Amino acid sequence: MTCFTLEATDGAARAGTVHTVHGDIPTPAFMPVGTKATVKTLHPQEVRETGAAVILANSYHLHFRPGEELIEELGGLHAFSGWNGPILTDSGGFQVFSLRDTLLHVDDGGVTFRSVYDGVADRFTPAGVAEIQRRLGSDIAMCLDICPPAHATREEHEDAVRRTTLWAGQQIDAPRAPGQLRFGIAQGGTDPELRRRSIEEIVALGFDGNALGGLAVGESRAEMLETVEWAAPLLPTDRPRYFMGLGDVEGIIGVIAAGIDMFDCVLPTRNARTGTAMTMTGRMNLRNARYARDPRPLEEGCGCPACTGFSRAFLRHLVNQNEILGLRLLSLHNLWLVHRLTAGARDAIRCGVFDDFRAATLSGLTRDPQEDSWMHFRS
Repeated sequence: MTCFTLEATDGAARAGTVHTVHGDIPTPAFMPVGTKATVKTLHPQEVRETGAAVILANSYHLHFRPGEELIEELGGLHAFSGWNGPILTDSGGFQVFSLRDTLLHVDDGGVTFRSVYDGVADRFTPAGVAEIQRRLGSDIAMCLDICPPAHATREEHEDAVRRTTLWAGQQIDAPRAPGQLRFGIAQGGTDPELRRRSIEEIVALGFDGNALGGLAVGESRAEMLETVEWAAPLLPTDRPRYFMGLGDVEGIIGVIAAGIDMFDCVLPTRNARTGTAMTMTGRMNLRNARYARDPRPLEEGCGCPACTGFSRAFLRHLVNQNEILGLRLLSLHNLWLVHRLTAGARDAIRCGVFDDFRAATLSGLTRDPQEDSWMHFRS
């Protein structure tokens, strides 16, 4: 049985619901990143109140600190972290392959690398990563894949596609936590032939959902969006579609328009911790002196705790004095904005006016490169 209900479409854009044992996820859905089982500086209830239905945790980091055995002993990720809604766990593959100076050896059986924590050699195999996620007890477990950088050669991308399919075949029937869903990941960069081949091979295995990996890793924004526009429709219509690692307004609107259902990024909360607020007109660096006497809220009409209780001037003061309250308030605001954006997109799709919603959203964005950079990050 499918874990996804498609409820409305408007062009390629989709609105639906992902069903998990810890609750439903209305889509399109942004997943705040709680790399180490917590969204930094925020209580789980505060994260829920921003509009989040699901969070992401990372198998790589949790494997090393505190370890999947301890988390399983204490009742699994939900009991351990205090988040009672759906949790998606990344496989850790992105971390292994992006931390290239720790990489020791890759073969068809898995990948050997040095821990970023203590330098001790460890090895991830497809079955081993599936077992880590089983013990963590997440609702959605991602397959171990190979994610090359955008500048990789075609031969490197081709080898990543081959091994990702090989590893996916070893994970599709691996033991799972009760009710745990497993998503496959398609690679191939922006190469049409390799990307189509990878999608075809991964989809044929019959995962509960499918992700487009290996994008937003250094290619241009135009290349990324162009690839998603033709690649997303190749994924099954009756399964969730996940874009890995995207969290800015323009990017979110772009992938929703292409038919993506889920996406994650550390950008909203990481930006907050550096004093940057996301708004519907662009990004606001509160360290800038222009806000020193500004009595306005971050964004008019925003109902988040930062905007309803404090001025830009006070928030700037908190940021410049490294007060934890400032980082917390900006984190809440940025997540509030992203979830308000996705909720608006859902409503627009259901009402058949997504193109108007998209145009209105994008028309308000600033193009000041100092205030509105699109670069994203993953932990």
